[in-house]
Parts: sequence; C-alpha cells; structure tokens
Amino acid sequence: MPLEFEKPILELEKRIAELRETARTTGVDLEAEIRLLEERLARLKEEVYGSLTAWQRVQLARAPGRPTTLDVLEKAFQDFLELHGDRAFADDPAIVGGLAYLEGQKVVVVGHQKGRDTKENLHRNFGMPHPEGYRKAMRLMDLADRFGYPFLSFIDTPGAYPGVSAEERGQAWVIAQSIQRMSRLKVPAVALILGEGGSGGALAIGVANRVLIMENAWYSVISPESCAAILWRDAKEAPKAAEALKLTARDLLAHKVVDAIVPEPEGGAHKDPLKAIHNIKEALLKTLEELKGLSPEELYQDRYRRFRTLGAYAES
Repeated sequence: MPLEFEKPILELEKRIAELRETARTTGVDLEAEIRLLEERLARLKEEVYGSLTAWQRVQLARAPGRPTTLDVLEKAFQDFLELHGDRAFADDPAIVGGLAYLEGQKVVVVGHQKGRDTKENLHRNFGMPHPEGYRKAMRLMDLADRFGYPFLSFIDTPGAYPGVSAEERGQAWVIAQSIQRMSRLKVPAVALILGEGGSGGALAIGVANRVLIMENAWYSVISPESCAAILWRDAKEAPKAAEALKLTARDLLAHKVVDAIVPEPEGGAHKDPLKAIHNIKEALLKTLEELKGLSPEELYQDRYRRFRTLGAYAES
C-alpha cells in the first residue's frame, strides 16, 4: 500500500508505463512525451524525497519490504549459524542471532526480527522481544567475549513487549542487564538501526562503540504515537510529536547520538533492498576497520566515553 505522500509519484510512474505499453502495441512514436514525463518524474522525486518530514521518515522506516535482520544476514554475511534459546525459559523469535562471517571475518550477530507478512509478524511479535529474547542476546555477548569475535547488532523494534507476561518475567530488569552486559564487552561492538529504534527495547542491544543508522530510520525514547497520546491526549498528533522528538537520522547525528548515516536508495530501503544491504555491508566493514587496532581495555573505555558524553554540552 503506497504512502500518502508517494501517490503523485506512483501515478506519474503508472502514466509512463501506460504510454510505453501504448507505444509498444500500436507502434506510435511516443518517446518525446515519455521523456517529458520522465523528466517531470525525476523533479517530483527530488522534491518529495529531498524534503521529507520526520513523520514521513517514520512511515518509510515501517514500510513493508524494508530489509530485516535476516535479510541482511542472508545477503551480506556468509555461513550464518543461528543459535536459539536463552537456556532459561524459551526461544524468542523477535530476536535472532548467532555466528557468521563478514568478508571472511568471524563475527557474532544479534538483531530484532519483524515478520514479512501478517502471519510471520504474529510469530515474531512484530519485533517486540520478551525477556528471553534479551537473555539470548546476552548469551551471544558472552560468546563474543569468550572467542574474541566482534559483536554486531541490528535494531528494528517499536519497543520491548509491554505485556503482562513479559513483566512477570522481569522485562525491565532484563533490559537493564542487557545494557550493562553490552557496555562491558571487550570486543568491537557496532550497532545499526535498520528501521525503528524504540525506547529501551532498542537500547538493550545498542550500547556499542559505534552506532550507525539507516537514512530513513528513527531512534527515540518513545514512539511518536505514544508521545502524542501522552502530551496531547491524541495519537493523531504523531506528526507533531515526531518533529519534537528529533528522532531522524540527521537530528541524531547532529546531537552525536549516532556516529554515521548509512544512505538508502531513493524512496527508501524497501525500493531497492539489495542496494540498501550493500550499503550496510560497506558501512559495517569500514566501521570494524576503524576499531580494529583497539585493545580490549581501549574498546571498553571508548564505549564508556561515548555514552558518558551524550547530552553533555560545553558552555559557549
């Protein structure tokens, strides 16, 4: 289903396709008309995608077809071996992880996993983990430290599951444990926000030496809808909340909450997932190379300094 602000683009693309089909079936030369429409389409795309609002970027971050963690692991990594369970309660499908190779380099990977359709979304709980998901993530953090493999995390969640069952099993406590455990890693840690980065559910696997974000992803203490419901008593004020939260990639980079923005294809990562995944792979390789020479203690101190300076501004 097209997003509202994309409808003029889709209508123009449809018109061009119709003209091409007419030219093919009738033999009439319509190349001049088609060229004019293509030029208009290019200008329209530049105008629309070059001035996206915060709320429009939130919508792109949620677009169906956007690469998920498993998509990235399948296309950018080699020999991914998924590990299941937290060795305490159950396996949480909302978080996946295991061992893999990235251009010959052994790494440990963890990430939120949304579904590709309604059935899988129900199975994955829409990417909202239970406590056992974060315990699985911590188990993999232990594995990374034990064998000295870099730890990579992929964030894409509206937030940790807030239901009674999760609270009964210590959701808040487990998130705090995961934040603490990741902060103490002695190996290079890189986090990438693929789509949605909501609240503690995202931060639980986001305490990395370097935090990257996709161009149209968002990262915030709360979703725009929840923020609007609290401040204005109306979730329909989400666009206003999105602007106020400063949750876009550019805002986050300006405030040094993230370290780099990974570019997306025109119109969003869902328009060309393979190109988006290629950009992700290149960004990960570059970032790991930057961290390569640091000792375990230097990595620990680097991560400590990074998060201690968040929100600290020098007086002018």
